[in-house]
Amino acid sequence: MSAAAPAPAPAPAPGQGAITGPLPRRLALTHGLGAAAYGIKENGFSTFLLLYCNQVLGMDPRLVGLALLIALLIDGVADPLIGYLSDRTVTNWGRRLPWLILAPIPLGLVWAQLWSLENAPGFWELVGIAVAVRLLVSCCEVPSIALVPELTRDYDQRTTLLRYRFLFSWSASMLISFLAYGLFLKDGPLAAEGYRAYGLFGAALITGSVLFSALGQRRWAAVRPPPPATPFSLRQAFAELIECFSHRAFLVLLLGGALAYTSQGITFSIANYLYAYVWLFNPLQFQIYTGVLLASVVTCFVVLPKWHARWGKRDTAVVTALLGMAFWVAPFLLNSAGLWPQRGTWASTLPLYAAFFVCNVFSVSAMVSASSMMADVVEASEEQTGRRNEGVFFSGNFFMQKCSTGLGIFVTSFLLAFAGLSDKVKPADVTPEVIDRLSLAYCAAVILFALAMAAVLRRFPITRADHEARLAALSAARINPDSEGLHP
Repeated sequence: MSAAAPAPAPAPAPGQGAITGPLPRRLALTHGLGAAAYGIKENGFSTFLLLYCNQVLGMDPRLVGLALLIALLIDGVADPLIGYLSDRTVTNWGRRLPWLILAPIPLGLVWAQLWSLENAPGFWELVGIAVAVRLLVSCCEVPSIALVPELTRDYDQRTTLLRYRFLFSWSASMLISFLAYGLFLKDGPLAAEGYRAYGLFGAALITGSVLFSALGQRRWAAVRPPPPATPFSLRQAFAELIECFSHRAFLVLLLGGALAYTSQGITFSIANYLYAYVWLFNPLQFQIYTGVLLASVVTCFVVLPKWHARWGKRDTAVVTALLGMAFWVAPFLLNSAGLWPQRGTWASTLPLYAAFFVCNVFSVSAMVSASSMMADVVEASEEQTGRRNEGVFFSGNFFMQKCSTGLGIFVTSFLLAFAGLSDKVKPADVTPEVIDRLSLAYCAAVILFALAMAAVLRRFPITRADHEARLAALSAARINPDSEGLHP
């Protein structure tokens, strides 16, 4: 597909459509801030929840993993409907902002309750709390990220918005991790009172960030959209969902993302076990590590536009995913081979920081690239159907992320059982055999998922030239509805 892109039109008045001029920095900042809530939730569910339920509340890790997986499957039925309904929301505040104003307060309340449990919850009680959290997170995150292709159709500006989203998401996650290790859990990772404070602080950040983000975008996003072309019905809804979900480019991203987020789910949920039991981090080393991760995200924020300009989104995603995997597993494999400095010493920890810094620059670059690729699917679908379904596509992507992350947590519970790691065991008491089994099994999973993901994403069919030509065709079709380019 090739065609000359049309000359840029004058920038529309605030709130009157996609931005065609320079992207306002204030908009990028306030939009990105909304992703802080997702970063806090991911930090809790992927990094601390399994440890909290298993080692603090005394639940079997396999039951915890199963409960979270079931919650994800229940939640997954609702995710596409949330996206579809946000696409069809018609208010003077636009399609997305009402969701971002109504959902964050109950989300904060449920989040605080989760981390204030005094005794181990029943299996179905944990399922119910997890479902409530995830549904409310969807009501915040899906409409928020669906604003990206609404706010701008530019190939690079979409990456800019998503860079800010990832920056705020990771910054919030690292901030609360830093406070958890240095303040809330300063007496150790088994302190129940520390988790209560962690939950309350996180609830305040979640609620405040989403509300402030929504209000900060009102100038651009609060415009009454045209009514849907067809009345709502479940039959019509599922027909349109199936049509969207059968799009080839979307399916490629969905499968590639599923592999990537399953691997990330394993990594995040096993992270505290790896740092505490394999690398013997002390509280200070944990705190410094959060700073290392944040620095890596800031580095990604700076370098990624240059990589996209040179190689495009798809090739950047493929290469950085493989490089990130290589730098991540290398220390584990060298340690198992007896070629790494003594664990727990600064001689071991400092090169770990360096390897993990480089790894995270590449890994976050792959995630941002894939997310920006999802925004470009919107116009590819619009060209075929005549509809814009931002909410549907991003809710499907979001559903995939959550299910894959939950699957990763589920896999982690079996990796821990395979390694033979006992409940409530101190790091110094774990045998080298257990450490090796855990490290090698984990590395095998990470390598397998990375190779498969790269192979899948390489087949993504939309390049910069394709996207710009498609925008030209859609623009011509709007000016002359009888021309080819929109297929209702």
